[in-house]
Amino acid sequence: MREFLLSLLNVVCEMAPYLLLGFFIAGVLHVFVPQKFYSKYLSQNDTKSVVWAALLGIPLPLCSCGVIPTAIGLRNEKASRGAVASFLIATPQTGLDSILATYSLLGLAFAVIRPAAALVTGVCGGLLVNRFVSDDDIACDMSVSCRAERGSKLWRAVRYAYYELIRDIGGRLLAGLLISALIQVAVPDDFFLRFGSQPLLQMLVILLIAVPMYICSTGSIPIAAALIMKGLSPGAALVMLMAGPAVNLASILVVHKSMGRRFTWIYLLTIVGFSVLFGLLLNASGIEITPMGGRDVCCAGAKAMPGLFKIVCAAVLTILILNALIMKFFSAFCSKKSDPDATVYRVENMHCSHCEAAVVRAVEKVEGVESAKASAAANTLSVRGTASEEALRDAVENAGYTFKGRA
Repeated sequence: MREFLLSLLNVVCEMAPYLLLGFFIAGVLHVFVPQKFYSKYLSQNDTKSVVWAALLGIPLPLCSCGVIPTAIGLRNEKASRGAVASFLIATPQTGLDSILATYSLLGLAFAVIRPAAALVTGVCGGLLVNRFVSDDDIACDMSVSCRAERGSKLWRAVRYAYYELIRDIGGRLLAGLLISALIQVAVPDDFFLRFGSQPLLQMLVILLIAVPMYICSTGSIPIAAALIMKGLSPGAALVMLMAGPAVNLASILVVHKSMGRRFTWIYLLTIVGFSVLFGLLLNASGIEITPMGGRDVCCAGAKAMPGLFKIVCAAVLTILILNALIMKFFSAFCSKKSDPDATVYRVENMHCSHCEAAVVRAVEKVEGVESAKASAAANTLSVRGTASEEALRDAVENAGYTFKGRA
């Protein structure tokens, strides 16, 4: 139990700064970036928007979890589904910080290959999503804008970043963190080294372990360097550096909830397939990768406790998640309490605050409705006024949700 708690602490501390940054970027995108920017560069279901999304994401220092709220924010601002997929796949694989760190430990070749592979993988994944995923396949209509918001732009960005988005994905994120920590405790440290003479088997084993785990694009570099020093093939190390940071169990759960099953399968298989392809190509190229600084430098501090900054970020993130989940539970509980002045209806297929906003906005246009409140957690819609049930049904179903009558 002690090792599990320490592993959980380390995972949360590693993720927290990037997650908090990702949520903040999502809030800024939502409030400050003009809608015409997305309409011009990312809204079309074409190759150009997919390429722009990958190029936008590659320099950003966001991990596989930190990129989720930012990508959802892009979708909320009407970026195309292919652009969102491209951004989700390309962004966490690298960043300006990890490119420099890769050069410092693994040399120029790896520093060039990583962003190039991220660009190709993101673009191909985005094009596949545009080809095989329709808007109807996405679990929640993320293109719906929020209800009218009050307050300064900065306050709206902060509220959107650290309350609404966390409320929407906090439960899945917490579950993924717990399972990732359990995996890290259960897998032996020398597990990968048992397959030193079989590069393809190395890649498959690394995929099996690295995909569900959280691995930071920068934090994974010294691990890859140390494993190469112990005999891991450069291609297998590249697989870890691509697939590990690009996806983890928490991101899989959140993407599945937000974007749907088909989108998630393309997202996951693109990352896995192209990481193995680039790993095989790197091994076949004969490029020699010699980690700089040696094994002792690569492994230094591997067992050290997280620094104060990361601990503070982890504490802030934990408080935000617990607050959002408590408020979500409280909202669901309150929505079930009878209100003598309101009629409660059951509405399904609401998954987030944007779904709630879409339902409320549609219902408030119905003649006779004085006020309305929707709860995705309880699948309910409370309406005050004299509007008929049929009129409400038409409004809800026209908005894309399932109306089940009185609760």
